[in-house]
Amino acid sequence: MSETEGPETTRVTDKGQTTIPKALREKYGIEPGDEVVWVEGEDGITLRKKSDLPNYGVAAENTTEDEARAVSEALKDDMDELQRPSLDR
Repeated sequence: MSETEGPETTRVTDKGQTTIPKALREKYGIEPGDEVVWVEGEDGITLRKKSDLPNYGVAAENTTEDEARAVSEALKDDMDELQRPSLDR
């Protein structure tokens, strides 16, 4: 996972907060003030830096039902791909 041996472990506080280990913050460029996204998947929860996610925007006005469906399917495919573990990331 990081430069240390084995997975990193952190504790969740009473307020639901946890600390991202320093080695992982440095490896993935997560700095104070950055937003992260928690994604629930079949294998658990995935944490991603928000700026690493595709930018689809929210303006869907003036799109046909087929166009909206195509964007929705593309987003689902991308999110599925982002949830898969990868040694290249």
